[in-house]
Amino acid sequence: MRYWVGTVSREHVLIGVAGGFAMINHGKLTPLQRLSPGDGLVYYSPRTAYPDGAPLKAFTAIGLVRDKDPYPAMMPTGQTGFRRDIDWMTATETPIQPLSEGLEFTRGNWGMLARRGLFEISGVDFQTIRAAMMKD
Repeated sequence: MRYWVGTVSREHVLIGVAGGFAMINHGKLTPLQRLSPGDGLVYYSPRTAYPDGAPLKAFTAIGLVRDKDPYPAMMPTGQTGFRRDIDWMTATETPIQPLSEGLEFTRGNWGMLARRGLFEISGVDFQTIRAAMMKD
């Protein structure tokens, strides 16, 4: 099992959570192919909307990757993008700031990681975020 953070605006996160899927990097296939069934995925939203939404800097969704492979889907823009089915957990949006000192991936210049759109984190970091989002 591996653990991932996807960088996606809250507006787009909410669409994916409602539909039971994830999209990364505006529908690119390659990042979704890195995910395996059972992997954990957390969405981090730097903004409320893309590209000019208000700053948010919060974890906005958390879930586990389903067994189904990525698949193409029509996006509202009329383009085809790729999705991956996710079992989203019931969770509360959680600001990153109170957690940042205890997370391994936020040491150093982690903003460069976030710009990739998808990056791997440790199981310890995933469980820390999960506990905060699910109020464990």
